[in-house]
Parts: sequence; C-alpha cells; structure tokens
Amino acid sequence: MAQISLTFPDGNSRSYQAGVTAADVATDISSSLRKKAISATVNGEHWDLQWPIEADSSIAINTMKDQEPALELVRHDLAHIMARAVQEIWPDTQVTIGPVIKDGWYYDFDRKEPFTPEDLGLIEKKMKEIINKRDEVRTEIWERDVAIQYYKDRGEPYKVELIESIPGDEPLRMYWHGDWQDLCRGPHLQHTGQVPADGFKLMSIAGAYWRGDSDRAMLQRIYGTAFTNKEGLKAHLHMLEEAAKRDHRKLGREMDLFHMQEEAPGQVFWHPNGWTIFTELQDYMRRQQRKGGYVEVNTPQVVDRKLWEASGHWEKYQEHMFIVEVDEEHAREKAVNALKPMNCPCHVEIFKQGLKSYRDLPLRMAEFGSCNRYEPSGALHGIMRVRGFTQDDAHIFCRENQIEEETAVFIRFLSEVYKDLGFENFKVKFSDRPEKRAGSDETWDRAENALLSATRAAGIEPELNPGEGAFYGPKLEFVLTDAIGRDWQCGTHQVDFVLPERLDATYIGEDGAKHRPVMLHRALLGSFERFIGILIEEHAGKLPFWLAPRQVVVATIVSDADDYAMEVVAALKAAGVRAEADLRNEKINFKVREHSVGKVPVILALGAREVEEKTVTARRLGENKTSVISLAEIVSELGHAATPPDLL
Repeated sequence: MAQISLTFPDGNSRSYQAGVTAADVATDISSSLRKKAISATVNGEHWDLQWPIEADSSIAINTMKDQEPALELVRHDLAHIMARAVQEIWPDTQVTIGPVIKDGWYYDFDRKEPFTPEDLGLIEKKMKEIINKRDEVRTEIWERDVAIQYYKDRGEPYKVELIESIPGDEPLRMYWHGDWQDLCRGPHLQHTGQVPADGFKLMSIAGAYWRGDSDRAMLQRIYGTAFTNKEGLKAHLHMLEEAAKRDHRKLGREMDLFHMQEEAPGQVFWHPNGWTIFTELQDYMRRQQRKGGYVEVNTPQVVDRKLWEASGHWEKYQEHMFIVEVDEEHAREKAVNALKPMNCPCHVEIFKQGLKSYRDLPLRMAEFGSCNRYEPSGALHGIMRVRGFTQDDAHIFCRENQIEEETAVFIRFLSEVYKDLGFENFKVKFSDRPEKRAGSDETWDRAENALLSATRAAGIEPELNPGEGAFYGPKLEFVLTDAIGRDWQCGTHQVDFVLPERLDATYIGEDGAKHRPVMLHRALLGSFERFIGILIEEHAGKLPFWLAPRQVVVATIVSDADDYAMEVVAALKAAGVRAEADLRNEKINFKVREHSVGKVPVILALGAREVEEKTVTARRLGENKTSVISLAEIVSELGHAATPPDLL
C-alpha cells in the first residue's frame, strides 16, 4: 500500500500507509492523546477522527482545549443527541435538519402535537441519559439509492427530499450515535460521553417552514445553546439575562423613546424623548464633521432609475431597493424611480457640478442621509434592523496618493468620536472583493492594496473578512464591543475606484488634464437608529448625562414647594439642562420609582426644608443614597455635565 507523509504543527513529519485515520495517528503519538482526541485539522479542514487520509497532508490533532473545533463538535453532536432524544420520547416524530448556529444549534421536527416549554425539560433529561451511555459514534459512506430506500422504508420523507436535492451522484455519509442514525457531512465526536452533560441548555421553541418556504409544512424548531463546560454555559446565560434587561425595545417603551407599528414595517416613530437623543447625537456629529473639514449637503429621496443603472446599483443591489413608479403627466409609460438606499451616487452628481481642480482635493462631503432598504420582515429587529434609517454618511473625493493620509485622518476622527461616546476600544476588519462586484480585477487589486497599506500605515493590522466588501470596493469595518461582550459593526471606510469611473467624475490635475478622483465612502455611527439602539443597550438605558433625553426631574414632597420647584427648573434650563417639574399630589417614593424606571439620571426632591434653605436633595440613578446640596452648586454641576464632550 502506498505511503503518505503527514506534517505536524511543529514541522516534523511521519510516514503512514494511505488510508490512515486521524485516530490511528493520535494513537501512534500517545495513548493519552488518543483518549483526549476529538477531531483533526487536515490541510486546514475540520476532519473526523474516523475519516481516511489518502494523500500527503498537514495534520493537527484537536482536543477539548481547541475551542473552535470543540464547540463545533459539541454543538453538532448535541443536535443529533436532541433529535434522538425526541424520537425516543415521541417515536412518531419525523426529523429534518439540525445545523450548528452561533452559540448553539437548532433542529426542526414534524410532530402533530406542539412541543411545550415543559417538554424541553423532558428532552434535556433524556439527552443527559444518552450522554451518560457513552454510545459509540460511527460513520459509513452509502450510495445514494441505498440511502433513499433506507429513508423511504423508515417513513422519513424529509430525508428523502434532502438527498434528492443534493447535486451530483457522489456517495453520502451516514452517522450513528448508538442505534440512532442521521444523514450528515460530519465531523462528530467519537462517543456521546465526550459531550459535556452540564454544558448545554435547551432554550426555546419556534415555528419554521420546511426549507424556508411558506407554502410548505410548518415544522417545530427547538433551539439549544452549548459550551465546552458549565462555566461557559453559565457565563452565556448571564449574558443573555443582561441582554434581556438591556433590550432597547423594552427600554424604549419604559423611557418613552419610540414605537413601531405594522402600518410602517421597519420604520421608526420617534417620540419626543427619543428624538431628543437623535438630534443631540446629530448635532454632536455635525460639529465634529465641521471641525474635520467636511461640507454638509442634502440630496433627493427619490431618484430616477437611470442614475441607479449608471452607478451599478440597479444591477447589483435592486433586490434591496424600494421601486417607485410615477405616471409623469399621465404619460402612457410610467417613469421608474427608486427610494435611495445610499447616498453615494448623488454625492458624485454634486461633485460633478462645476470644474474641480486638484487643489480642491480632498473634498469631504457629508450628509445625514435618509435611506430606505428592503429588509425581509423576519430580519427586522426594533430600531437595530430597519427599512428606513439615517446615516452619518460622507464621501471623500481625493487623489490616489492621498488615500493613506485620508485613511489615517479618518481613523483618528473615528477614535475620538467613539471615545466621546464611551467606546475606548474597537476592532478593525478588512473586507475584500465579493463574488458579485463591479470593476476589473486590476482595479480591485489597486483598491485593496491601497486600503490595506493605508490601514497598516495608521498602525492597525486588520482582521481579514474575505468576500465581504461592497460591490464597488473593499472596506474597513469598525467593530465595537459593548458592556456585556457583544460585537457591533458600526463604522465603515471604503476605497472606490469604480463609481467615479461609471458616473464620469473628473478633476483637473497639475498637468492640466482630466483625472478620475478616488472616492472614499465613510461612516462612523452608520445608521443613527442602530447606533442609538446600541447606546441604549450598552448603558442599560442609563445614557451619558449629556445624551439623556430627560436629564433632571424636580419632584416636590409638599405643595408648598411648587413655586420653588419652578424656580429650580428655570435655573437649570438657563444652564442648558433638560429639566422638568413633577408637582403631582403623589408620595415622593412613588415619583422616584416612576422616574427611575424612565431612567432619569437625577431626581431633585424638594420639601419644606429645601425651600427654606434654598437647597435640593439629589438622588442619582442607580444610587440609594441622597445628598443635600445648594441650588447654585447643583446648577453649576449639572450645567457642566449637560455639555457635550466636544464643547467642554
């Protein structure tokens, strides 16, 4: 039998007979490694210990200490173990598919009776029994016709359909977990006992159409989450508990910020409190952009399809656009327009008005642009994922030799803004050419090299995010990590050689000839709606004082304090503080509870003593203690706190 060479992570190689398995290799290295082994990485691919290796390869043996492959295997095996448990409890249930997803897995079932929350406990108990049995996991390759007949004989039509939809005639892989079997690509663990019995939890039940088709059967989907140990599970469940408390939709109601309704799906109805946050944030960004040398513009909402065809959006992005047909002066043929999904083509049109010289570059053009993009209804999520939104959008028209400096300037600008908004650290991802794109490979080579070089020159080594660039150019994505460890992609910076070419934008160079500008697309916050949602969840509603929509409530304890309360409110307003009086005939504890739920940062209580001494009793959100302070001091302190950070 032919010999093959396997190269290990330390660079050493060993010879084996072709067809050797990773399990054999682990055993050859040491018996202790064979016991700990869960899978292998062969030529960069995740590999089952049972699969034969037929050619020279690189190999690494994985154990539970290798977090990424371990999590994949644990979650994948648990999907199978859950399906087995369900069928053992309810034998008439048909199984369909059960993939690994972020933080866990799900499996879809066809069962006449609906699952209940109580059923999840029964399933979990049965799963732990299966894990404790330490049943062997084994795999075989079957011919397609054999697999189809097997599932037909077992009354499993969903598996038959899955097999028939797989292109080609290649053999199929089957896995057994004990006596329970499933069609699966793998890899899997070697026995059920390798799954940590205290590291998983079943989370919820939902409906799901078979293969996502609303004309097909409605199935029942059970979601689970899993980690390699109970500590990981406990931390994740704590994070979910915190996330539920911080949910911007819940806090939006409690703070009376906004609402959504079915007559305008994916659109935000901003209430006065929410709009105050929006405008404060917008005013802050406007001041920062002016300081950064930007000119502000505004462009139309509805634009003829001709511009979108010329820019490439009609071909590459039409599925996300809202189309508007207009019967222009009762013509026989309707004019076709679209609500703008982004601002860039309109900014090029402004750039093209009048002759531009190399001396005019870089030209930094900003717009708080209202955009509309079609998102499937199932993807909508509060104000985080909407169809109508406002961007802090800007485009920098520059020469190619200015890309590096403009990228460095932007990263410094972004860092300052994020710091002001409470985010000290961020990650940077570099997204290169997508499969569906405009422009030649040569153009993309220039754009990618320019952006990557500029990023490194700014002292940042970005994480590669392959294939996720915009259709017109590569981009940097700036990812914030919030207080409970979640990542949010907000800012972007993109190099575009394509759009200026397509829309015929030019400037006059030093040589007197026409040249194409490079177009840098950039946003710091991205969607205002989404960023406000992030801020609400980051701060659990306790926004920085300068951004809080209701900053101070002056609450009276006795009616004799009403006049003094209005005096305090007037003094605070004169100092730039958003203050209001609560003169209701209610007990002070009731008022404090109500305004605390509304996340008012400061409540000033006034009784007879405060009136006489010209003081206030201050209670700050999240603190049980109170302090007595003079009116002059509190006005000075809160006036300073209400000043946006860029104006201090």
